[in-house]
Amino acid sequence: MQAAVAAGHPATTAAGIEILADGGSAADAAVAACLASCVAETVMTGLLGGGHAIYFDAASGRARNLDCFVAVPGLGAEAREPELLHLEVPFGAELVHYAVGPASCGVPGLPAGLVALWEAHGCLPWRRLVEPALQLAREGVEFPPAHAACLAMLAPVMTMNEGADLYAPGGTLLGAGERLVQPGLVVALEALADDPRSVYGGSLAAELLALCEERGGLVTPEDLDAYEALWSQPVAVPYLDGRLLTRAGLSGVPETVPRLPLLAGLTETERVLALVHVLEAPGTGSGDTTNVSVLDADGSACVLTTSLGLGSGDFLPGLDLHLNSMLGEADLVRGRLEPGRRMESMMAPTLTFDGDGLSLAAGAAGGTRLRTALLGVIAGILDEGLPPADAVGRPRFHPAGELVNAEPGVDEVALEQLEARGRTVRRWPARHHYFGGVSAVSRTGTAADPRRNGEATTLRHVG
Repeated sequence: MQAAVAAGHPATTAAGIEILADGGSAADAAVAACLASCVAETVMTGLLGGGHAIYFDAASGRARNLDCFVAVPGLGAEAREPELLHLEVPFGAELVHYAVGPASCGVPGLPAGLVALWEAHGCLPWRRLVEPALQLAREGVEFPPAHAACLAMLAPVMTMNEGADLYAPGGTLLGAGERLVQPGLVVALEALADDPRSVYGGSLAAELLALCEERGGLVTPEDLDAYEALWSQPVAVPYLDGRLLTRAGLSGVPETVPRLPLLAGLTETERVLALVHVLEAPGTGSGDTTNVSVLDADGSACVLTTSLGLGSGDFLPGLDLHLNSMLGEADLVRGRLEPGRRMESMMAPTLTFDGDGLSLAAGAAGGTRLRTALLGVIAGILDEGLPPADAVGRPRFHPAGELVNAEPGVDEVALEQLEARGRTVRRWPARHHYFGGVSAVSRTGTAADPRRNGEATTLRHVG
């Protein structure tokens, strides 16, 4: 397998490749790429969000999961019902209900996770890993078409409060090919470069707490002080002639993999019909999330998936940092929210192994469509033998109850058979980021999702 990076934006991928070329490990490259995504992909993710990772250390042969998802806030404070702003956002053909506002912000986990990755498996200085993101923040970054389309959908939230100046300068939404300029991120990233824990006990923490105090947010000093990223053992399940490592959680990936049918040799009609019942999933959440997959020259791998949710609509003044909105994400709120506890997540960064070792590192964005997108790609590469770019780019479908959503190009005979069996098929007019965003590095190549304007690059192609 070639050292490579696959991610949701060309600038994100370039940051990871730059660090690999400088001798960095998979952890170093994943950290740098993720920080770059917090500049280049701010309609999908951000530093005040959360994530999940899986890391494989080639030297020891050990794989571990890392939980740096957001925690429920409110430690040290009197319990109160959060005051949320409710709105409906058009998402393709559907109106999706969201709740935002400062009280929707959970305790950020991503900064702690990046530090944990670096401390456990990094080899370059911390400040070096921040440099690519800092450069992007100083110069601004090109806004790709998929991100512009996402912004148009999310404009009611992204242009609230301080966001209006960032995403609608002069009163007009940024369009594809324009430059996203976020000068406050230079200040924020400089603070992070100087103090990796600045979100929890430094200048960034002070700004976050001040905004929460002013606007009715729930995050407390005790929340920030108590937060830590957590390492754990991955869930391993058999797949084909090897095993698949991922995490338990709302995605249901470990439960679904044993039920995946063998696809090699099936017609396209047979493939769609064989998968549609296995990949049933409820919910319609948008999945404003991104993923980076990295393999380094020593054979170590890291997959890191991150998100802000929709975003609360509040930005730290002068720092251009968007607060997460995880407490307003209906698909993630399960049971009573107890301060200090981790929130649930559908993220499922994944590694696969066979008799020759690591064969694939992949992850996906997409909320409730994450499992459909990720497992469809993994099966395409490992079972059907497709080149990764073909597996990622292939038209997708997503079953949700009696409704089957389908991109253009999904086998029409299969869709007509599903309709004859009583299903409703919604045929989307174009490829859409609703259907998830997968990035994968495999033994047979790399790929990043065109639905998110992603890019994949191998180290050998540099220079």
